[in-house]
Formats: sequence, C-alpha cells, structure tokens
Amino acid sequence: MLYALLLPHVSAFHVLNLFRYITFRAGGACLTALIVSFLLGPGLIRWLKSLQKQGQPIRADGPERHLIEKKGTPTMGGFLILIALTVSTLLWADPRNGYVWAVLMITIGYGALGFADDFLKLTKRNTKGVPGRIKLVVQAALGLGAAVWITRLMPGSIADSLAVPMFKNLMIPFGPLFPLVAMFVMMGASNAVNLTDGLDGLAIVPTIIAAGVFALIAYLVGNRIFAHYLEINFVPGTGELAVFCSALIGAGMGFLWFNAPPAAVFMGDTGSLALGGALGSVAVATKNEIVLAITGGLFVVETVSVIVQVFWYKRTGRRVFLMAPLHHHFEKKGWAEPTVVIRFWIVAMILALMGLATLKIR
Repeated sequence: MLYALLLPHVSAFHVLNLFRYITFRAGGACLTALIVSFLLGPGLIRWLKSLQKQGQPIRADGPERHLIEKKGTPTMGGFLILIALTVSTLLWADPRNGYVWAVLMITIGYGALGFADDFLKLTKRNTKGVPGRIKLVVQAALGLGAAVWITRLMPGSIADSLAVPMFKNLMIPFGPLFPLVAMFVMMGASNAVNLTDGLDGLAIVPTIIAAGVFALIAYLVGNRIFAHYLEINFVPGTGELAVFCSALIGAGMGFLWFNAPPAAVFMGDTGSLALGGALGSVAVATKNEIVLAITGGLFVVETVSVIVQVFWYKRTGRRVFLMAPLHHHFEKKGWAEPTVVIRFWIVAMILALMGLATLKIR
C-alpha cells in the first residue's frame, strides 16, 4: 500500500525513493509486524482467555506434566501471527505483485482451516477437530488453486519443472502435473509444522529461521544479476516475497514474546497450518521446493517420526519411539522441555545453513 501511495511522489520528495528498494521495505515489514504483535498481543490473549475458560484440550496420552503445566492455556494465538503478517505485508509489499497475493491466499486459507479445527476442539473439549479426510481435501483444494496461480505467473521455461539444488540448470519436468507436485509441497509443509507444534516455542523459531532463509532466496531469485551469478533460476517478481518473509519473521518474533516458556498462548492449528502453508508456497514460487525440505528438515524429521511410529505399530503392535512426534520421545526419556526446544532450535539453524549452502554449491 505504501509502495503504491508514495512512489508517485518520488520526484517531489527524493527520500521516498527508498520505497523502490525491496531491502528497505522488507525491514519495514519486519518491524511493523513486530510492533503490531506487541500492541495487539496482550489484548488478544485476554480475549482468548475469556472465551476459552479451560484453555486448549491437552492429549491424555501425552507427557503427564502437560496435563498440569499447560492446563488452561488458550489456543488460537495464530490469529496474532496472521493479523501482524497480513497487515504488514499489505502495508509494505507491492500490491501489483501476483506472487504476494497467491502466498497470502494460501496462508490465510490454511489459517482459516486451522481456526475451524481449533474451534471444534474447543467446543467438543477433545483433541479431535476437523476430520482428517475433510482437512486434507480442503488443503488440497487450496493448495492446487495457489499452485496453478503461481505457475501461471512464472516464465514458461521453468513453470512446470522441479529445480534440483546443487546442480546447474537441472530441472525435473512434470508438465501439466506440476501443480499437483506444488500442492503436495504446500500440504506437506503445512502438516509438518502442525506436527512440530507441541512445545512452547518449538515450532515458531524454526519457522522464523526458515523464513529468514527464504527471504534471502526470494531476493536473490528475483534479481537477474544475483540469479545469474549464483546460476540459480531467475523468477521475475519473486523478490517481493522477501517483504512477505520479513513480515513473517517480525510476526513470528512478536508471537514468540508471548509463546516463550511458560507460554501465555498457543498458536494452535490456526497458526501452524498457516505458517507451513506460507513456507511451502514461497518455496514453490521461488523454485526451491527441495531446499525447503533441507532448511525445514526439522519439520520433516518430526513428520517422519509420526509416519514411522504409526506404520510400525500397525504392523507389529510395538512402538519405535516412546511417543511421536519426536519431541515427545525425548520428553519421555527425561529431557526437560527447554532442553528439547533449544536443541531442536540448534538443529534448525544447522539445517538452515545447509539450505543456504545449496545456493553456492553448483
């Protein structure tokens, strides 16, 4: 909004030329989202507490201490992230950029699905919300719509192919099936973040780290000179997604202020589904889907732990892990919650550096 309103007046006020630079607007978006979170957070948490007298339902089969320590904590804190992210993005991004609107659509759409899931859990007072099949169908429909939109914005030469990192110009062509691949990337990322969100601060910090990586990737991929130098795919217009990712970083840091142990609010599916969808859609738009699997490797491992646990238990009646997702396994082994969370953050940072390294290794 600021970009469209102020840029026509550059000739009269040269200082407004700053708004031409994505880096300046990305910084503004991050700071704005952080301030919005700080301003709205306390009031929103009080409102959620007034509506949710008993807080988020806690899994009865989970670590025993959760039933005591986390009882009464409200959920749906993802509202705070979505409000700060959306306001900041609309304020600082170029409203003429289609990628920004496509990514916002999937983020808000998945957030709305998460809200429905959280609402049903609260009203039914159990941990079962929207039925799994319905949730997957809605995610698939939203993801496919966003995938088709994004691919139509791209240059035809790369629109229907999957880029392979660390190899020059290696693309796997999927033709008209590529939107389905992109849809699965968004769905997978969304559900992976959702599974990881089980401890105070556990999901939001790796999300912030991944958003930081993709803010840089979006800026480089959207710049012809940098893309040519690094020999990565140039996707015109995706540089604007650096503004979106920076807003996500600011919104995430603002939420972490209230979600730090002991959490005053949980993000719930309202936040986790939206955050995963945001990362997945940015990865698709920047042609770095595989890099997301590296950078967000923590989310991948958490998801795999659930798949392995369910598969093996159905086949043998025995468990591979004491409890899945993986973070609960370490809790059951006696690790304190802050120990699990901080060590997982360290792993997320290492994986982020590995993801960044793929930009230069060719």
